[in-house]
Amino acid sequence: MSISIGNAPCSWGVEFAQDQRNPTWQHVLKECAQAGYNGIELGPVGFMPEDPAILADGLAQHDLTLIGGVVFRAFHDPAQWDDVMDGAVRTCKALVAHGAQHLVLIDSISERRAPTAGRAAEAEQMDQAEWTAFRDRIAIVARMGAEEYGLTVGIHAHAAGFIDFEPELERLLDEVPEDILKICFDTGHHSYAGYDPVTFMKRHIARISYMHFKDIAPKVKATVVENRTDFYKACGDGIFCNLGQGDVEFPAVRQILLDHGFDGWCTVEQDCDPTQNPDTLGDAKANRAYLQSIGF
Repeated sequence: MSISIGNAPCSWGVEFAQDQRNPTWQHVLKECAQAGYNGIELGPVGFMPEDPAILADGLAQHDLTLIGGVVFRAFHDPAQWDDVMDGAVRTCKALVAHGAQHLVLIDSISERRAPTAGRAAEAEQMDQAEWTAFRDRIAIVARMGAEEYGLTVGIHAHAAGFIDFEPELERLLDEVPEDILKICFDTGHHSYAGYDPVTFMKRHIARISYMHFKDIAPKVKATVVENRTDFYKACGDGIFCNLGQGDVEFPAVRQILLDHGFDGWCTVEQDCDPTQNPDTLGDAKANRAYLQSIGF
């Protein structure tokens, strides 16, 4: 097994490229390297420089590899299709420029779904026509990333979007060909949704091409689900705790990857609220130390 461990800008509170609360991209690269990681995700396109020469210099300065990038946009809303494609094309170009491999697709938070994050039985469902169009938009971007740009494309379930709960994720996997769409599996979001990450991994490990490591504080999860708490407030409340302190069984996750010869990147994502003054370097170091302690 050859696994490399990276981190992502969301661990520094970077969710949207133009958020004035964001740290600088140089600060994120510096702390990522200081914490012992050898790779970093792009973050929302536009956060890091889109001039390849500038970003290449920054990555080289800290001996970091660019792992991949996320298109976190409203696939569920046909009126935002131009915005989805803008993010997708720009992300693909940035990844190819730096030899990165992983394009991750996430349906962003929907007002229709936000109140039922973690409540599968209550969540509003799309009708057949809406689902078909939604699925097809994901498939168009997946095919573009895989066939036009040569990237490995993975779907990522996310709280409060329309690919949140396990049945929705599995339905999409059944309907979009595996050669263009694999799984970027996020341990924390799967737990947030009320499902067991280890059980899902055992069932679908052959299609998992990329991992996001995230842990969930069970008491916080119970409270935010009960109170229908906004996702970003839940981040501020500490739902995503340091690895090894929550309900995700990372030793079992490691064993599944080992048993199936997983060869690639696993990226730490500890979404946080930058207004809460998180100890980003301390958390990144603690997460790396924990993963090393269990054999990563």
